[in-house]
Amino acid sequence: MLTVPCNHDRAYQFDIASTALIAIDMQRDFIDPEGYCAAAGDDISAGRAIIPRFRSVLEAARGAGLHIVHTREGYAPDGSDMSAMKRERSSTGTEGPLGRFLVRGEPGQGIIDELSPEPGEPVFDKPGFSIFYRTGIEDHLNQRGITHLIMMGVTTQCCVHSSLRSAVDRGYWCLTVEDCCAALEPGLHEAAMSLIYGEGHLFGWVGTSSGLIDALTM
Repeated sequence: MLTVPCNHDRAYQFDIASTALIAIDMQRDFIDPEGYCAAAGDDISAGRAIIPRFRSVLEAARGAGLHIVHTREGYAPDGSDMSAMKRERSSTGTEGPLGRFLVRGEPGQGIIDELSPEPGEPVFDKPGFSIFYRTGIEDHLNQRGITHLIMMGVTTQCCVHSSLRSAVDRGYWCLTVEDCCAALEPGLHEAAMSLIYGEGHLFGWVGTSSGLIDALTM
C-alpha cells in the first residue's frame, strides 16, 4: 500500500493495481490561449499554471505503473448528444481559432500537447460534466478491478467536482490533487476544495502533487 499525506492530518492509502489516475479535461478549449474559455474572455492563467505539476504527476504515475485515464468534454458534430438547455446557454459549436468549440474531432477539443496521452492510456469523450456521463468509463474501471480514483484536472468546481461526486456515489475511494486542479476564478477553486473535506470529509481526501509523487517514486 502507498500512502499520500492529506489535509487535516489524514492519509490516503492505495494499491497500484486497484487504482486509476483520472486526468480530467486538460483540453485546448479550456487552457489554450486560442481556446473556448480564452475566447470568452475568461482568465485561463490558473489552468496554465498547473501544467508542469500535472505533467510531473503523470510521469511519476507512468513510472510506477499506475493506470491512467484521460477525459475530454466534447459533443457530436451535429449536436445530437447536447441537451436543449446546454445548446441554448453555451456557445459550444461556435467556430473559433481551433475549430468549433468543444466539438469532438476539432483541434480545440483535444488534450494539450504537453499532457498528451501515451499509448495504452484510454481517452473517454463525455457529452457532459461528469466522467461517468455516457462514457462507458465505469465498465472500464470495473473490468480492471479499480476501487480507488486519483482525480485532477479542470475545472475544479465543474467537471472535477461533478466527477468526484459521481465517483463517491459509486463507492470509489477518491483522492483529489489540489494543486493539479484549477478553476477560472480562484474563489471557486477554493470553495470547491473546501466542500470535499466539509462535513467530515464527505467527498474523500485532498492531497498535493508533491505528496503523491513522493508516494509513487519511493
